[in-house]
Amino acid sequence: MFEAVEELVAEHADLEKKLADPSVHADQANARKLNKRYAELTPIVATYRSWKQSGDDIETARELGADDAEFAAEVKELEKQREELTEKLRLLLVPRDPSDDKDVILEIKAGAGGDESALFAGDLLRMYLRYAERVGWKTEIIDATESELGGYKDVQVAVKTKGQTEPGQGVWARLKYEGGVHRVQRVPATESQGRIHTSAAGVLVTPEAEEVDVEINPNDLRIDVYRSSGPGGQSVNTTDSAVRITHIPTGVVASCQNEKSQLQNKEQALRILRSRLLAMAQEEAEKEAADARRSQVRTVDRSEKIRTYNFPENRISDHRVGFKAYNLDQVLDGDLDAVIQACVDADSAAKLAAA
Repeated sequence: MFEAVEELVAEHADLEKKLADPSVHADQANARKLNKRYAELTPIVATYRSWKQSGDDIETARELGADDAEFAAEVKELEKQREELTEKLRLLLVPRDPSDDKDVILEIKAGAGGDESALFAGDLLRMYLRYAERVGWKTEIIDATESELGGYKDVQVAVKTKGQTEPGQGVWARLKYEGGVHRVQRVPATESQGRIHTSAAGVLVTPEAEEVDVEINPNDLRIDVYRSSGPGGQSVNTTDSAVRITHIPTGVVASCQNEKSQLQNKEQALRILRSRLLAMAQEEAEKEAADARRSQVRTVDRSEKIRTYNFPENRISDHRVGFKAYNLDQVLDGDLDAVIQACVDADSAAKLAAA
């Protein structure tokens, strides 16, 4: 079992030698690439060494146990530890999503339900901002269209790590499961009869693309400028500072009106456009890799309701993995770890089964 890991151990040792060579660090881009791979392999190598050592410990305990009952009693405990290490190593060897370490742009759009949907979109925004704060990520609202009663018709947020993260703990690795239709069941603030309403908001999560990830030909862009508008459609700017960028070959559109200058709005719109184009390219690649796609938790199909937030019962349910808990108030305050971990575990189990 795990014979192939020896190749990873050798690769890890080779990387260690390269990173110890000062000349390697003259090329910063290559040094970052080597460091990233070294960090990915380190937990695998450490766990593999512990796993091998546990096998030797069990064999020694069995030999000594023939003459000493105390050593014989240790065998079961050592076997239990080996089983745990085996499962941990299996999980570490699950094929990783190459985008797991990327930062993301998270978009929340009000859906069916009118003003109540926009208020719920605001609740979701606060939930993600609080979650990011809990885990130590940085957030930046790129663009937002507020509704008249508060909340948001549409809001885009950049979520970034503050430094290098452990494998599987990057922003995309955790938030990629949030994409889809989120449904809320509660008595709206606008309801005078106390009746429970159901409304929804859509969440779209895309890895934030670096400029090297997506090449955009300036000749393929149509850039339109217009005046910013606020709630109710009133103009909030006397100059044409808002920017709408259309990528002509694909028809993808991105716009921004939050910044004061046209140049700043253009830069923010380009960030959104670049990430959307990257997401399109990745979805195309996923369609071609049908086997890999079937082994994953569905996160891209936004036509299905992935989660329900039931206020009367203080219940949150994730319909993809059967997760259910009665701490909705805590979840909306940013305590999302258990919900996300249920999706991560289901995804890993599916990949292990496929492997």
